[in-house]
Amino acid sequence: MGYTGKCACGAVTLNIGAKPATTRQCWCRQCQTIAAGGPTHNAIFPAEAVAIEGTLGAATWTAASGNTLTFHFCASCGTQVYGQSSARPHLKTVRFGVLDQPHDLKPEVVIWTQDAPDWAQIDPALEQWPQQPPAPATPTTSAPATKD
Repeated sequence: MGYTGKCACGAVTLNIGAKPATTRQCWCRQCQTIAAGGPTHNAIFPAEAVAIEGTLGAATWTAASGNTLTFHFCASCGTQVYGQSSARPHLKTVRFGVLDQPHDLKPEVVIWTQDAPDWAQIDPALEQWPQQPPAPATPTTSAPATKD
């Protein structure tokens, strides 16, 4: 099982040779900032399974968890591609929006619920964490990916 994707302008492409370890909806303040006030929707993959071609820009912030987060985006159109935490360099958190449709992904867990605005609609059926949960177990890859 794998996934492909591209940014809005097509300058950045992804080929992912693994199933995600988990999928998350994130309401942290950084994600709300990059997602125009809402949450981000993310699939967490082993870093080596995510092959990316094209030029990426990056921005680095210190998260509320104290970890350094680096957000990678298309240098041409600004589409969010993935995030990576200094605490989990073996994982890449890929944005749902960059993945080709149709795909079978939907949030399994909602994180940083303490930062969600009062108007947020959070599915009560999903596992919820007020802050950062533990790192997910890393699935095995079906095809190595080395470009980045």
